[in-house]
Amino acid sequence: MGDVTERTVPAPEAGTDPVGHFSYQSAIGVVDPDEFIAVRDHGSSVTENSPNFNLNANHGSIPRHLVGLPFAHHHKETPMEMDDTFSNHSDNRTFEDVLSAHMSRRSVIVGGLATAALTFFGGSAVRAATPKGQIEAATRRVAKNPKIAFTSIPLQSSPMPTIAPEYTYTVLAPWREKLDGSGKSYPIAGFTAEQQENSVGIGHDGMWYFGDEKSGLLCVNHEYGTTQHIMGKSVPQSLEEVRLSQAAHGMSVIKIEKAAKGWKIAKSDKNRRIHVNTPMVFTGPAAKSDLLKNAAGNPVQGTLNNCANGYTPWGTYLTCEENFNGYFGSTSSTWKASADQARYGFSANGFGYDWHKFDARFDLSNANYANEMNRFGWVVEVDPNDPKSKPAKRTALGRVKHEGAEVIEGKNGRAVVYMGDDERFDYVYKFVSKLPWKKAVAAGKSPLDEGTLYVAKFNEDGTGNWLELSTANPALAGWTLDKILVNTRLAADLAGATKMDRPEWITTAADGYQYVTLTNNTQRGTTGRAGVDKANPTAVNTYGHIVRWLDSDKNVGTTFTWEIFALAKDVADAGGQMFGSPDGIWADKDGRIFVQTDGEQPGKHNDQLLVANAATRQFSRLFTGVKGCEVTGVAVTPSQKTMFVNLQHPGDGDPRLSNFPAPYTGVGGPVPRDCTIVITRKNGGVVGT
Repeated sequence: MGDVTERTVPAPEAGTDPVGHFSYQSAIGVVDPDEFIAVRDHGSSVTENSPNFNLNANHGSIPRHLVGLPFAHHHKETPMEMDDTFSNHSDNRTFEDVLSAHMSRRSVIVGGLATAALTFFGGSAVRAATPKGQIEAATRRVAKNPKIAFTSIPLQSSPMPTIAPEYTYTVLAPWREKLDGSGKSYPIAGFTAEQQENSVGIGHDGMWYFGDEKSGLLCVNHEYGTTQHIMGKSVPQSLEEVRLSQAAHGMSVIKIEKAAKGWKIAKSDKNRRIHVNTPMVFTGPAAKSDLLKNAAGNPVQGTLNNCANGYTPWGTYLTCEENFNGYFGSTSSTWKASADQARYGFSANGFGYDWHKFDARFDLSNANYANEMNRFGWVVEVDPNDPKSKPAKRTALGRVKHEGAEVIEGKNGRAVVYMGDDERFDYVYKFVSKLPWKKAVAAGKSPLDEGTLYVAKFNEDGTGNWLELSTANPALAGWTLDKILVNTRLAADLAGATKMDRPEWITTAADGYQYVTLTNNTQRGTTGRAGVDKANPTAVNTYGHIVRWLDSDKNVGTTFTWEIFALAKDVADAGGQMFGSPDGIWADKDGRIFVQTDGEQPGKHNDQLLVANAATRQFSRLFTGVKGCEVTGVAVTPSQKTMFVNLQHPGDGDPRLSNFPAPYTGVGGPVPRDCTIVITRKNGGVVGT
């Protein structure tokens, strides 16, 4: 979560109408104000059909809700502007220290990194320093050498997206579009909590698609939206405004269908919003723990800061609660965080949402809600096909700042879930189900309610161990299982896990490896902070890296081998360094690795979507976002000929940076809207080729 800095938007000049307008005419004619979805190819664009916008008005005005108000410019992942706090003060070894020792033991890491930073260029990998036998051994593990033949585009700094010339894109499901399939959106002026509960949320992030080539259900996470972006003010001033902010968070389940002008939201009784006040249930070993009960006796409600995701072989969706601590605060000036609270980053002011001032659930100093904080930080399972079902918080997967949940089928059909805890110096986890998932489902049980939770320890010889987080581990003597699962971070500290550089998304590739993005850590190796190790090799790690491992015993074992797949600072093409701050990652069945970024990019350029060849480590840039946005989330149709990705906080919510998905007109244009991007190849081929 980045810093929030205030700026003031000037009032419009005399004689101008203080309501946002824009007018746009492309090469294909005037854009239909009743049709939001339009092809985005070489300059064609779209418009918004709310009463706030007038196609025939001038551009010199400003949205009424921004006039004279401070504008919170939010840089979520810019390393120099991020929240400098971290909560892991254990003496556990850091990944950088492990990698540093690993590199000193060997001149080259197998398949990858030379002591003098092996650089990967856009067309080929420089391999002169790598022994031939090591290259061949690594190549044999790669299942396929996929075709990646599109034109890699340059870095961009545009207020509009850019895509490779072989591709095109359309816009789907922008913030505030109604769930009724009408294609209409609620206007931002006078926007209410009730309207937000019946429209697409903000902060589009992880997602997955359940359907065929023509229609299906799209589950989309809504990580966060600043109060400024949502309602044009720095902080809420009433419970109703808090409810609006809360309703914007969570996730959406929407039916989408392919129409003549592109994909659109369709009318369906399965369309629904899940948000901070939606009824939930706890399941698994800690479900009845006193650590999850409040004196107030209030029911379990809500999910928030839903970042990355997962999907299961049995057809459900997993949404993951990340920076939940930032929504809590204290109304008491004498409140101080306990050791347990400090380990999860709770503070008196949180991230500045001020929910705690109007909603007692989020007041850390209110004894009646003392354990409300423990009700967040979970992986939440949602059945997209049953709108009446309650989302289930699966306690067996532990409570951390969950980035995502990568589910695969392991030995004997058991469900295996890989998870990252996205904070500086935090850990990578694995869960292995007790029963084969098919057997559990047939018995009416969730495969995610019984099993063993592990945390990763990376060793300098390129091996690793999965350390069990249970009462069977001597390091956790005296702990109960529910305490381990509710205070998973503290248990992992005691177990001796390796401190990582912000573990983000995890994916499983065709080569059998799990790939994890470690987005950045500018505190690595600084005074008083943990140093480098083999798996986290860069001090002041501004640009991040990607690690991959090969698990043992068909993914249910307790050991693994690992290597660096890419150091972002060393991946280059003719234009120089290609990317930084890798975040989203997804591997297709053919050996392509799709990498999305969130944060510091070379030359302060826009975030982007790249495609890498898992065998050659060759990267190509497919798509770039707009100024101030994060490129995140990935889902595909079964043929992989349609890909869905998200643009989160375009322009950081500031119309001076971007008005997307409207064409750029600047401060006089509309407030930008988070949305889903639909990517297709012009020749109808597989996305990534």
